[in-house]
Amino acid sequence: MIVKHIVMWRLKEPTSGSSKEAVARSFKLRLEALPQVIPEIRYYEVGLNLKDSERAADVVLYSEFDSLEALASYSLHPAHLEVVELVREIAAESRVVDYET
Repeated sequence: MIVKHIVMWRLKEPTSGSSKEAVARSFKLRLEALPQVIPEIRYYEVGLNLKDSERAADVVLYSEFDSLEALASYSLHPAHLEVVELVREIAAESRVVDYET
């Protein structure tokens, strides 16, 4: 069994003078650093939206874990929790889907 974990974020319009694209690129780099420090991650891919659409998210995460326990361990890892704090600052909305294959 593999647990697939997909998250999509719509980012807030930045107030700091940087562009939403710059915030998305920086966020992508933070997410991409997690597999180096969280051993439970089996596969990890982060993408930035290419097509402007009312229905589109700005950033997507596709990841795989060996079990629900591995996903839970990832979710509680301190490095992941730091990214969660960043998400609270920069994201206007998020959606998540976890499923088994």
